[in-house]
Amino acid sequence: MLQRTSCTLSDGTSVPILTVQTLIIGSGAAALNCAEHLWELGVRDLAIATDNLGGGTSNNSGSDKQTYYKIGIFGDTPDSPLDFARALTGGGMCHGDLAYCEALGSAPEFFHLCRNGVPFPLNRYGAYVGYKTDHDPRQRATSAGPKTSMFMFGRSLVNVRRQGTPIFDGHEAIALLTAGAGDEKRVIGALAIDHARVGAAGFGFVLFNAENVVMATGGPGELYAESVYPHGQIGNHGLALEIGARANNLSESQYGLASIGYRWNLSGTYQQVVPCYFSEDEAGNTRHFLNAYHDTMRREATNIFLKGYQWPFHAARLQGYGSSLVDIAVHNERQAGRRVYMDFLRNPVPGEGLEAFAVDNMEDEAVTYLQRSGALQPTPYERLAHMNQPSIDLYSEHGVDLREPLEIAVCAQHNNGGLVGNLWWESNIRHLFPIGELNGSHGVRPGGSALNSGQVGGLRAATYIANVYTGRPLEPRQFLTVAAPQVERELAKMKGMLNREIGVDSAALRKDIQARMSRHAAFVRSVPGIAQAVEEARRQWSEVRARGLRVNGPDDLADGIRNEHLCLTQLCFLETIRTLIERGGGSRGAYVILDDEGDRWVETRRGRELRHRSENEALRQEILETRVDETGSVCVEPVPVRPLPDDDSWYETTWKDWQEKRIYE
Repeated sequence: MLQRTSCTLSDGTSVPILTVQTLIIGSGAAALNCAEHLWELGVRDLAIATDNLGGGTSNNSGSDKQTYYKIGIFGDTPDSPLDFARALTGGGMCHGDLAYCEALGSAPEFFHLCRNGVPFPLNRYGAYVGYKTDHDPRQRATSAGPKTSMFMFGRSLVNVRRQGTPIFDGHEAIALLTAGAGDEKRVIGALAIDHARVGAAGFGFVLFNAENVVMATGGPGELYAESVYPHGQIGNHGLALEIGARANNLSESQYGLASIGYRWNLSGTYQQVVPCYFSEDEAGNTRHFLNAYHDTMRREATNIFLKGYQWPFHAARLQGYGSSLVDIAVHNERQAGRRVYMDFLRNPVPGEGLEAFAVDNMEDEAVTYLQRSGALQPTPYERLAHMNQPSIDLYSEHGVDLREPLEIAVCAQHNNGGLVGNLWWESNIRHLFPIGELNGSHGVRPGGSALNSGQVGGLRAATYIANVYTGRPLEPRQFLTVAAPQVERELAKMKGMLNREIGVDSAALRKDIQARMSRHAAFVRSVPGIAQAVEEARRQWSEVRARGLRVNGPDDLADGIRNEHLCLTQLCFLETIRTLIERGGGSRGAYVILDDEGDRWVETRRGRELRHRSENEALRQEILETRVDETGSVCVEPVPVRPLPDDDSWYETTWKDWQEKRIYE
């Protein structure tokens, strides 16, 4: 079980060493799920280190009807694990064997959540009835309401506490400690800072000596100025990238309409009630800007409605007056310096040449939905109250009255890329397991599949650790021999941040990164813009490496480390996007690539605009892997997508392989 010793740093500071078989970094739904499964599989020597228990995406994010994507388990609609995997790989950039694992694990993990008490609705027969989500050919999606992931987090936390797993809250990992080199490189633990002691001698250093490290620290929300991630969500990609962990699909993210005061995704009913959109300039002048993009109110109102379940921006929905015109229009208003709002007390206001709004003057899909829902009330707010009062209550809980205009933007919402993991979610750095959003198993994915991926990844990592990586951590003395030089480097870095007058300003660095990523690397990208962004990011990373960062005092040290990692993460994202463009990549999934030589335009009421590249579908069959070499340079290379497995396993041989643990080879 957890052992406590200590060591002395070069400056005489005593630092605690906590020795544990498996360390989990992070405390969201994926991390806690992995801890549950480890305990169930007999691994009791484990601990969780987290910078802020309950502060991550799982416990602070959601939408109108937050989706969990699983295999079909009701009615007579046929489904199979391979069909499920085909849906995961249909958009490309997803290895077939990983998709198959996520498909096979979806039912066990869904029922694990049900046993935990996550309130997924069922009918009188006990069927967990589903619905279709984006990129979903069947009714595989389900939801426990706007707080699905919050329920997942909360119910799992209850179990982890009941099991007695130690949770070191306020302990933020700032470095992964390694041994070996090349293919033999492995993780041996982590260096963390105890936020309660960061102002003391030794900066609150705590050493974790671990045989295995599971990383579940979420997505890189702080990369973007316009983000719906919880404030402070870093993701810790840089922590792993700097030790040589490979990443993939860093070009693939998801963006959608969200409120920017209280951060929340505005999908589902928020859009299906067809609120009014307007913008306001600095002088207080307002305009109903969607009128400039649509030639009829019928189209405009229907597009607003469709943003309910076509919520993420999608390049394919720019054609034929598709619903992603709404995202483009919002983006253009904000780029022009105007603030944008949704107004639930008014229906869309027509401009010159457009007819008045009427519920029965939309496309049949919208009219039928509202009629069958009994949502024919005169205002969007009344329709919302009728269909989904909890969506109003949720904002009220955070001091927001939806009878007042709600400021919005198209925000970064999810990163489909992340660190590379094998069939058991192990990184190329041995004994390191990235799970949850930190793991980049998806390219363009069905909505809600990320929640399932995090749960299945937690189970897969726990299963491998419990059956294969059962060895003990290094003895503290041996651990220190390997780890001490790495810890001393971090100690010198922290001291330099406090004393370096010529260092790069840490706070300014983050603002600069966020502005660059939202301007050039969000859902509207351009060929010259990415080229410019890469050059700026390269210079910035070189400057940080040469001069280091400076902070105002001990309380800012943790932010300094985060911002250094964020700077490296930014460069890796941008280099991946640049490589994709250079390989002929075009507009796909959640972004459009503007190009003066492009073969497509967007037709709007204003005429042809937004000349861009169409998707190069051949590139769906490769994944861009990204790594940082020993010199700090970023390398990006294409890797062929592995196909779906032809799984015709024979029971008798599988039984023997399982008994003899050959399934883990």
